[in-house]
Amino acid sequence: MDAEFVFDFGSPNAWCAHKVIPAIEARTGARFHYTPALLGGLFKITNNKAPMVQFAAIPAKLAYERRELERFLARHKLQFAMNPHFPVNTLLLMRMATAAQMDGVLAPYVDAAFRLMWEVPHKMDDPEVAVAQLAAAGIDAERLYARAQEDDVKARLVATTEAAAKRGVFGSPTFFVGDEMYFGKNTLGEVEEAMAARA
Repeated sequence: MDAEFVFDFGSPNAWCAHKVIPAIEARTGARFHYTPALLGGLFKITNNKAPMVQFAAIPAKLAYERRELERFLARHKLQFAMNPHFPVNTLLLMRMATAAQMDGVLAPYVDAAFRLMWEVPHKMDDPEVAVAQLAAAGIDAERLYARAQEDDVKARLVATTEAAAKRGVFGSPTFFVGDEMYFGKNTLGEVEEAMAARA
């Protein structure tokens, strides 16, 4: 029944998914397992580009992307704040997420980091800002920051990113139910149906 959520904090659509996942878990009794994968690394491996780059010459497409986000926010009653520092380099945040996962404290870290990116946004690629804000949110940020500098953590993030790309992942948010892949926050209805069917 469970699903996997491949994520990077740099995606507002991944934040959207994170915010509605608890309701899906409550309805299905299943769980989403979070897998950090560096979006910049995925883009490089798969030759993908961020929408703001990929569709820079198609203003109607970018306008539609914004409108679609607005509809999603309204439908799920989500309070969103565009990060004024976007795009944010998420390498540090993702290494810290990997450390948190390895140390068994990923869930509270993910909640805090997503909130600091897309609800009360800060410049989270500034190490001093990131550590201070995460610590204020109750995260042992100094320890995770130190862990993020260690070779095993760096190697683990590289490995999970490469493994995700080999499975077909090219962006965030991506979900797996069994071997079936779903991309984008708007596929969450299909993800929920697939989880229910497997039950």
